[in-house]
Amino acid sequence: MLDLLIFYFAAVFAVGGAIMMIMQRNPVASVLYMVVSLVAQAILYVQLSALFVGALLIIIYTGAILVLFLFVIMLLNLRGEHFGDKQSNMGRTSKIILSLILFVEFAALFKQIGFADRVGTQAVDVAEDFGSVEMVASHLFREYLYPFELTSILLLVAIVGAVIMARKDKTDREREEA
Repeated sequence: MLDLLIFYFAAVFAVGGAIMMIMQRNPVASVLYMVVSLVAQAILYVQLSALFVGALLIIIYTGAILVLFLFVIMLLNLRGEHFGDKQSNMGRTSKIILSLILFVEFAALFKQIGFADRVGTQAVDVAEDFGSVEMVASHLFREYLYPFELTSILLLVAIVGAVIMARKDKTDREREEA
């Protein structure tokens, strides 16, 4: 019973944090909501006995990548006012309509898979070594080596691009002041 309660709280925090992350205008607040969502997802992985994956989620994503995001945000000196003064009524209306469509899709999905019948039972059988170091390393360095390396190159290019953009913006401001 306690496992089910922890699952529901973690699921609500994961989805709620992700929704709030998208809805924020301030990039720093958005990153903080992303931290909430990732920690809740790590709790879900720990419940699946994937301790290594849960630890990686907190150490790598929350600890390293999001700190990198915060440094890039601070380097570019982004604030909420850079993203527009006020939202139009059309933007707010489209958010409400898309949220309702998403809610209907979730309700249809839960009805189709018989979610109410499966509450408290495990819906999917997981492998014995799910989330172990050996399994993650095997998949990461055999099947997904190229996507893993391409992701690291993409992050490096994004960092270099952010630094170049920040320097260009700084030199433009210095020229305007002179």
